[in-house]
Amino acid sequence: MRVLLAEDDQQLGESLEAALRLEGYAVDWLQSGEPVRAALRATPYDVLVLDLGLPGVPGMQVLRQLRADKHHLPVLLLTARNTLADKVDGLDSGADDYLGKPFDMDELFARLRSLLRRESGYRSQLLEAAGIALDPVNRTVEAGGEPATLTAREFAILEILIRNAGRFVSRARLEEGIYSWGEEVGSNTVEVYVSRLRKRFGSEVIETMRGVGYRMHR
Repeated sequence: MRVLLAEDDQQLGESLEAALRLEGYAVDWLQSGEPVRAALRATPYDVLVLDLGLPGVPGMQVLRQLRADKHHLPVLLLTARNTLADKVDGLDSGADDYLGKPFDMDELFARLRSLLRRESGYRSQLLEAAGIALDPVNRTVEAGGEPATLTAREFAILEILIRNAGRFVSRARLEEGIYSWGEEVGSNTVEVYVSRLRKRFGSEVIETMRGVGYRMHR
């Protein structure tokens, strides 16, 4: 799951970025409103966490333009403005949820999970391939009916492969799913994680084609 975080407060932004990464999200953090539209055009995100008090282009303007462009990305507003009128304005402008500052990180994570469930239309959350069942919202994995414990990046790579089961996925696409902007990409990082997944679920589960990528069998 990839999150675009738009928050101008340095301390809060750093805390949110670190907490979201620990929770298993790939996070791109912007500190002003102007670059948000460019980021959305360049990268597919699962959710936007948007502060209303952004410098330059305010968060409310970003939100209204996003909806005017017919972009249906789930949006969670963060703001210190907690009056009823502010909440109504934000929701009427196209926000999916609203969280007033200060807030607890556990509540933020719960609201993000709720948005992702809502986006899926409350359909079955399970993704299944090669005898493995993955729940992308609750972040659980089972193989042969038994729970499997994975690191955040192992989970992210497995999710991408299961979503594309039967098709080859390039190494670049997998790197995009586990790295945020500015993070150094190791030359063999994907190979290391795929190797760990093979050890956990069986060497035959993921196929490699040199120069093409990786494919999870159905």
